[in-house]
Amino acid sequence: MAHRSRLAGFIIDCHTTPADEAAAFWSAALGYRAQPAYSEDGAEYADLVGAPAGLNVEVQRVEHASRVHLDIESDDIDAEAARLEALGARRIGFVKRWWVMEAPTGHRFCIVRMRDGQEGAPANHWD
Repeated sequence: MAHRSRLAGFIIDCHTTPADEAAAFWSAALGYRAQPAYSEDGAEYADLVGAPAGLNVEVQRVEHASRVHLDIESDDIDAEAARLEALGARRIGFVKRWWVMEAPTGHRFCIVRMRDGQEGAPANHWD
């Protein structure tokens, strides 16, 4: 199915560390401004503002091991998941409103809904 997708940004998963504390470190390390932490759907996040090309960089408090993962945003997350499965990725599960995927290399990533199709880098068009 025809759809669009692009790299949305990077999520810094922090095992049990409060998002505000983790954001303070990553803000200083990356030179991005930390926004106050907020909760959404039972999860805790803190945005880091100032990344190039409109990329979303945020800290997320998690229960699993700390890691960095990327998000791909799409105007049709199911079509994007199917496209990436055809390339060798596999679906791990649907969480809240996004697909958690695993690349053939073992890296986890998420497919999220496109926030704003007009902002940021141009999206790829897939048929």
